[in-house]
Amino acid sequence: MRNVLIVLALFSIAAQAAIYKWVDKDGKVHFTDQPHPNAEVVELNQNTQNSVAIPVPKPLNIGEPTAKTEQPAIQYQLQITSPEHDATIRSNPGELVVSVEVSPNLASGHYLQLYIDGVATTEAQAAPVFQLHGIERGQHQIVAKVIQQNGKVLASSSAITIYMHQAGLIKPAIAAPSIRK
Repeated sequence: MRNVLIVLALFSIAAQAAIYKWVDKDGKVHFTDQPHPNAEVVELNQNTQNSVAIPVPKPLNIGEPTAKTEQPAIQYQLQITSPEHDATIRSNPGELVVSVEVSPNLASGHYLQLYIDGVATTEAQAAPVFQLHGIERGQHQIVAKVIQQNGKVLASSSAITIYMHQAGLIKPAIAAPSIRK
């Protein structure tokens, strides 16, 4: 314990050592903790803090169209190609792959959004294939929409109906009778 106190005392003495500033014959400024002829002691303010001014960027007005970002209205044709209308899907984990065909190709800032029973199921994306997980058993309505970044709907597909089937264990299986000899 005594050794720890001695070490801490030595560090505090070193921390309070004087700092000297001097200029050589070439005009170069030097700072040191060793006294030098013609050196002056530099007083340090204990509250000195380094600060850097960080410019604050202007906020983007994503939701407000401007003359530069205003795009002409595109008439999209949207169709869900897979699964087919009234399809029965058998998947215990509730996995479903939905493919969408869009014409013409999506413009910059336009995305596809998939809705099941009126609820957005995934993030908006540019890819026309959606991989869904955890779909509950039962009947579901699926609709695909083309949306802008601000959420405005530009086009919508016709709704399709699917039926998700999942195996259940209402009754355990009855063992087959065995023949004894």
